[in-house]
Amino acid sequence: MEDKKEIRAIFTENTIRVYQAYSPMIAEEAVIKGTFGEHFNLNRMTWIKPSFLWMMYRCGWAQKPGQERVLAIDIYREAFDEIVCNAVPSSYHLESGISAEEWKQAVAHSDIRCQWDPERDIYGNPLPYRSIQLGLRGKAVYNYVNHWIVQISDITEYVHNLLIKRNSHISIDKLLPPEKVYPMSKGLFN
Repeated sequence: MEDKKEIRAIFTENTIRVYQAYSPMIAEEAVIKGTFGEHFNLNRMTWIKPSFLWMMYRCGWAQKPGQERVLAIDIYREAFDEIVCNAVPSSYHLESGISAEEWKQAVAHSDIRCQWDPERDIYGNPLPYRSIQLGLRGKAVYNYVNHWIVQISDITEYVHNLLIKRNSHISIDKLLPPEKVYPMSKGLFN
């Protein structure tokens, strides 16, 4: 049986929070500008993750080189929904209802990828449901940087404080972002 797929996030009526981790230079520029600046590469795919713990797993709690700063990025929900609706899976699955060749064509022509990875606990262990990460390139990354971002916050200090507590065996469960299941059409989870 396949793991359950859920988008869990912090969201309001108008925005949803995604996370990214970058080098200090890119992060500082983004926080100052309220969007990404000249050191951000618009010509490569960038991945956004609505799950805080999946981001912590990916960036090693802001300890990995080039991912020392964690950004909480609030984007318009309408934009996020558009991203999810237009995403092409990163890998081919027979149950998708299309041929491998059709999938290859979709990947070649899409500026948006989605990947469902096992959600993680505070120690990086996999949980029995999958969280989404979304890759943006081309026009999608241009729109993300220039139109879809509402606010960028540097949460690196918060991440470091959580890591210190976790490593000291202090419970951080109640300190984690209060993520809820994001309401999306079930058809989007294929």
